[in-house]
Amino acid sequence: MRVELPEEHQDRPLEHVGKHYAKEIVAAAGVYGTAPYQHSKLTLRELEAARFRTAQINGCSTCTAFRGARDFPGMFESFDGDIENSVYTRGPAPDEDFYRNVENWRDYPGYSERERLAIRYAEGLGLTPHEIAEDEDFWSRARAAFSDDELVDMTYSIGAWMANGRALHALGLDLVCSFAPA
Repeated sequence: MRVELPEEHQDRPLEHVGKHYAKEIVAAAGVYGTAPYQHSKLTLRELEAARFRTAQINGCSTCTAFRGARDFPGMFESFDGDIENSVYTRGPAPDEDFYRNVENWRDYPGYSERERLAIRYAEGLGLTPHEIAEDEDFWSRARAAFSDDELVDMTYSIGAWMANGRALHALGLDLVCSFAPA
């Protein structure tokens, strides 16, 4: 880890960092990081498509092991979220084939157009932000599939995962997540 962490906090590093370093900023990051799950208007599969591709790009093993249907209840409990009024209740949950094929999103037939666009957008924002901003074909398809509200929702959701995932990785705090998947 890149910051000092007492032995007794090795299993919950973010909790210690949030109480001892840049408290207000870390607290804001926590709110930003949980907001997509509580407030997104996307379906569970659409949100998970973008979240999982972002996790792959960020290289977080905890986040790539996370599964929406299985792990959201525990995560919501950890931040006192309202799971019944969240993305968790919006549509069917992804299965393992869904997660296994995210990197193969162009060819895998199991994704809807909106799920495919969510993965493409997460990949573009994570790897080639200048290109995705200027990709008129992507934006034409995205505008046809999503409302402006949904596009802004998805943009800031991906941004939350990129920001938090990369900050945690740079500080070496992503090795042990404060929320561990089941």
